[in-house]
Amino acid sequence: MKKDKASLKIYSKSQLALKNGQDAKEIWCAYKGLIYDLSKSRLWRDGKHYEHWAGQDLTAELKDAPHTENVFDKFEVVGVLKR
Repeated sequence: MKKDKASLKIYSKSQLALKNGQDAKEIWCAYKGLIYDLSKSRLWRDGKHYEHWAGQDLTAELKDAPHTENVFDKFEVVGVLKR
């Protein structure tokens, strides 16, 4: 679910890292500068999905995934990753 990028809160990498499903109940990941809430996904239980961990920017890792970036379309955008 896309929101207007200008209205989203900006998070640093260290703030994103805390949303890893272990230090906090939220399970968030960034992709192409946007932060997605993956908490409702059964595939991200405990903040892990195969060899990927929540709380990180997954932009570089997606090229090796068996799916496209459209996988993020079903998740809520909760913020923008600070550059």
